[in-house]
Amino acid sequence: MTHFADLGLAESTCRAVAAAGYSTATDIQARAIPAILSGADVIGCAQTGTGKTAAVVLPMLDRLAARPGKPAPGTCKALVLAPTRELAQQIGTAIQTYGANQRLSHAVVVGGAKYGPQIQALRRGVDILVATPGRLEDHIESGHLALDRTGMVVLDEADRMLDLGFLPAIRRMLAQLPAARQTVLLSATMPSAIRQLSAQFLSEPQTITAAGTGDPAAQVTQEVRIVPAAGKRAALMDILGGDDVARSIVFTRTKRGADALTEHLADSGIAAEAIHGDKSQGQRERTLRGFRRDKVRVLVATDVAARGIDVPGVSHVVNYDMPSEAESYVHRIGRTGRAGNTGNAISLCEPRERGLLHDIERLLGRRLVDPAELPAHPASRRGNGPPAKPGRGKGRGGPRRERRSAA
Repeated sequence: MTHFADLGLAESTCRAVAAAGYSTATDIQARAIPAILSGADVIGCAQTGTGKTAAVVLPMLDRLAARPGKPAPGTCKALVLAPTRELAQQIGTAIQTYGANQRLSHAVVVGGAKYGPQIQALRRGVDILVATPGRLEDHIESGHLALDRTGMVVLDEADRMLDLGFLPAIRRMLAQLPAARQTVLLSATMPSAIRQLSAQFLSEPQTITAAGTGDPAAQVTQEVRIVPAAGKRAALMDILGGDDVARSIVFTRTKRGADALTEHLADSGIAAEAIHGDKSQGQRERTLRGFRRDKVRVLVATDVAARGIDVPGVSHVVNYDMPSEAESYVHRIGRTGRAGNTGNAISLCEPRERGLLHDIERLLGRRLVDPAELPAHPASRRGNGPPAKPGRGKGRGGPRRERRSAA
């Protein structure tokens, strides 16, 4: 058991952590904080719910506080890139909480929010800027921000940014940073494109793989039910009617599907709201606020929300539609069983989605369904041949990944 006070953090930072109710560090925190404090480039590989945000924010605050001085107008001293608005807002909240005893400025720049306040904050200059790639590049191209004085950059949930198509923009922005900088890359999985990115932009990084990373969401009981498409709504109602179901998140593949399912649940007397890329920032924040306050019992979400929802007490995650990429499964079910708590994940798998299930099982390294329970001749999305090698969903011929903008 490692205490935050033993990791080399400043006394003011430790007081803020204690005020937030924390005393002992998770595995990724205990190992990453000293490495980041040393100024080294770091690759952190850990599953959702393991405390990666604090593992970066705490040493970042200390390093910036040790180098006082106001940032120049139109610049930031440290930059954190996140794939979704929700995750960016979550990081901003963490900076505010843990930096309560330090005079450091920060701003959150995301799509779906008004440009005016963001431009004003950037013009003044900020110590820490948290941003989604799309909106950040807009500000850079408009001349509101320059990265030539940014001494630290963090790529949070790098694999998710790859999924959302942000990698070209990230490469362009990293190329604008000074050569003498500290770079931290965080990811739950390490696909080849992320390894190539780290090889290009990180200098002799320390690689930290948190305990349990090989067994995603080890605190989550995982169940798969083979259900025909026509029986999914009835199966979902059966799940949500369980006595052990408190807060639950239901994942669909498309925004239209999320809206239709939300309407069905509401018509059935269940307090449900949808959250996806077509919702405005204000709508998304109101929905999440209602979910946290138990005014919304069921959150129906697309993958755009899978990385940014950090709400305590989520007892169940239901994959109403199987995810198109195996990695997305890990991030979806990571919304439950967080911070050492247990959770439940139930996937409703149509017979034709057998190939998607195989991909997930291959990633996890274990079976979720006894092969004897699968239909003898499923109408697989890949035909009746052997499962293809897992990848990023290119050329699979199955359900197309929803194209969306998380910024």
